[in-house]
Amino acid sequence: MRHPLESIPQSKRKPVFWSLFTATVIWMLLMQLVGLPLVNSAAPSGIVSYELAGSLAGARTILNSWDVQARMYAAFGLGIDYVFMLLYSTTIALGCLWSGQVLRGRGWPLSGLATGIAWGQWAAAIFDALENLALIVILFGNLVSPWPEVARWCALLKFTLIFLGLVYAFFGLIAYVVNFKHT
Repeated sequence: MRHPLESIPQSKRKPVFWSLFTATVIWMLLMQLVGLPLVNSAAPSGIVSYELAGSLAGARTILNSWDVQARMYAAFGLGIDYVFMLLYSTTIALGCLWSGQVLRGRGWPLSGLATGIAWGQWAAAIFDALENLALIVILFGNLVSPWPEVARWCALLKFTLIFLGLVYAFFGLIAYVVNFKHT
């Protein structure tokens, strides 16, 4: 099954990728700033600690460590994360497709995985959206199972898929650089 991003003409893929990459990095920096008030001893990784709490007790400890203002930052961060999901998942997916093209052109192995891993990035965004939904439900006062567990499992699946996408994109970059040096 083809990925919709494969319909971008070859001549446009590079500028589209770099535009998306730039927007993703800028949005990531914004999210880091918004998340700063969430970092404390109960949540040393801020919102990521909350995502991975995985239990009622863990989520309660983190929520109790945040004052009203920090909870507002958390809510705002979870809201703007929906834009970030679109940016990072599309950027990494396009990077995977580009890497697959490079790998195929160089005769390197694993080129056939590009489309599946690109789809996996959009699946990561869906898991991220479900995770955020669970975190928002908890944040607004419904701290009951299975919400912390749902958030954790969705976060773990999201991080796994993103990691696979980044590794694959990096593999394509290595293939590009290695071949580039030999031409």
